Order: sequence, then C-alpha cells, then structure tokens
Amino acid sequence: MKAYKGYLIDLDGTIYLGEEKIDAGTRFVKRLQEKNIPHLFVTNNTTKTPEQVQMRLKTSFDITTTPEHIYTATLATLDYMKDMAKGDTAYVIGESGLKTAIYGAFKRDTENPAYVVVGLDNDLTYEKLTLATLAIAKGAMFIGTNPDLNIPTERGLLPGAGSINKLLEVATRVKPIFIGKPNAIIMNKAVERIGMARRDLLMVGDNYLTDIRAGIDNDIDSLLVTTGFTKAQEVATLPIAPTHVVSTLDDWQL
Repeated sequence: MKAYKGYLIDLDGTIYLGEEKIDAGTRFVKRLQEKNIPHLFVTNNTTKTPEQVQMRLKTSFDITTTPEHIYTATLATLDYMKDMAKGDTAYVIGESGLKTAIYGAFKRDTENPAYVVVGLDNDLTYEKLTLATLAIAKGAMFIGTNPDLNIPTERGLLPGAGSINKLLEVATRVKPIFIGKPNAIIMNKAVERIGMARRDLLMVGDNYLTDIRAGIDNDIDSLLVTTGFTKAQEVATLPIAPTHVVSTLDDWQL
C-alpha cells in the first residue's frame, strides 16, 4: 500500500460525531503525531475559530494540537474574499467563528455590501434571510462557506449550511460561490498551507459528497471512513470509488 507523507483530515463524522467522541479518530491522530507525519484538519465548519476548535479537540476529544493545524472554511473564505478585492463591506449569516473573521477584515453593511457570506447559523431568522436576499439582488457577491446539506450528529443528520444557501439560491435565482470542500478553493489553500505535493497527500473523511469528492476532484487520493455521513452499504454504488475505504480508522496503516 502507498505510504502517504501527509494527511488532510475532516473533523465532524471522522474524528467526532457531534458531541460524541470517535475513539478510533483520536487514536489515528495520536499515531500521526507519534510518527511526526504532517497533517492538517480541513473542516467545512465555520461556527468556531481555529482557537475554539483547538480547545474543543483538547477538552472533548483528547486531541492536543495547534491552531496552525486547523484550516476552516472560514479561513478559506476570508482568503478568497481578499483575493477577489471586490470591496471592503460584507453581510454575514453565520456564527461567531465566521463573523469574527469576516467582520475583522470587512465592514458590516446590511444595505449594500460587496459580499454576502452565508454559513451555518443556529439563530437563523427570516429577517437575516431577507437582508441577504435583498443585498444579493442589488449585486452583492454571494458566497457560501460550504455546500454541506446536512451535519452528522449524535441526534442524526441535521440541516447544514448548504441547506441555508439553497434557500437563498431559490429566493434570489443566484448560485453561490462555494468555498468549502469539495471545491478547489479550500483544497488549493490547504495544499498550499501544508506545503506538500498532492501526490503525497491523502484526504480523510466520512462524507463522499464533500471530503471524498474534494480528493477526487482535486487530484488527491482519498480515504473514506464509514463512521459518519456516507454508510458502508452505499460504497458499492458510489459513482467514482474512493482510493481507500475503511470502517474505522483503527484499520488504516500509516
């Protein structure tokens, strides 16, 4: 089996399931750390800052890491907005992790923002959707942090940021520019950050539509672990097979 020099790793559904720890995920990360194998957590979750993700990994899932090992769709979104240089104003639907980053670099504008950025928001209201709809209609660039329609949790599959973006897409008839997995924007930035060739990397995740397609669509080998979104019985019918499939990360040999 090919020996990979670096790993890009999903979090929710791979390392944990909502608030529930996936023990094999913790053991997998500790094996990487013991062998000094470069790795980067690449997550579509925008609700928390890298520092908050770091603390959650430590306190809830027994994983000690640094913010530099965490690359979120929020960071990728911010990098993309700076590259685009469309303007210096934004309106954000999302939680603190997203708002802190975007409003730290762009001025909040609910009337005529240059960008409308939409992520998961547990306090979503009709007024927030209204402001976003009107701003997009006026020409704001519509950015979706990630296309995840669902979030795997201990309760089951809950609505994700992609579902909110889908609602706004229908309301405005404008398709969002998606940043998160499986899109090239976040993957190009993640590869740049880890500083390795794509042929030496393995993308590890539980969701075929995001994690595994992120690998397939961006020339990176993929490892599907069936602990979250995509179930073992679905593997045989997937349109393009992952490079590798395991039922637990304990089965993966470094």
